[in-house]
Amino acid sequence: MNRERQLAQAFVALSDTYAAEFDPLQLFHRLVHTCRDLLDADAAAVMIADARGSLKSMATTDEEAAFAALLQVQNGYGPCMDCYRTGQAVSVPDIAVEFGRWPKLVNAMGVAGYDSLLAVPMRLHERTLGALALLRRRAGHLTGDDVHLAQALADSATLALMHWSTEPARGDDVITRVQSAIASKATLDIAKGMLAEYSGATVSEAGRLLNAYARHQHARITETAYALVSRALEPAAILSGQPQL
Repeated sequence: MNRERQLAQAFVALSDTYAAEFDPLQLFHRLVHTCRDLLDADAAAVMIADARGSLKSMATTDEEAAFAALLQVQNGYGPCMDCYRTGQAVSVPDIAVEFGRWPKLVNAMGVAGYDSLLAVPMRLHERTLGALALLRRRAGHLTGDDVHLAQALADSATLALMHWSTEPARGDDVITRVQSAIASKATLDIAKGMLAEYSGATVSEAGRLLNAYARHQHARITETAYALVSRALEPAAILSGQPQL
């Protein structure tokens, strides 16, 4: 399949809010993997701001602890926070030269093995909700075409988010939808931790098991995570891949 067809399919997938299994976590998961697969990036992450303006990681292509750490240090400063605050893309072609500005981030990226970063805003019209981060294991800027496509994909996903809600739609209640998405991510993180402890797997492996079970049952990942956390679903059912009676 050529790149143009892949991009066309990606935009359709990101805007398909009417699918029965649609939920925001799958939307963000789809966005980061599309960016990694189609753009000149080695990893991607979506960070959304909560009601206090703190950035929360919603989806990543790299689930290693070192990658999580480099995202966490940006919860207050760094290119993703600058992108969120200004609503403008922030390109860092060589993180090593930014030690005087962002020493913790430089160290964290070094540990994780990334040398450059681009953050583009997750925005709805003039309102910025967070940032999409694209990371590479080498220095240099992304091409103008890739920057443009990254922004278009981020805009498409943000618009799709506004068509989703756990409750009936209430106009353009942006805050409700963003907070619902953040709450869903928090539930998913708890569910992954529970499954990892039960099975002896890593958190990353537990996440893959949850996703596989949800797909097999044609269920939303958010519903599966909530069922596990609320004890309506046992960890053994996830591991066996069979629905619980």
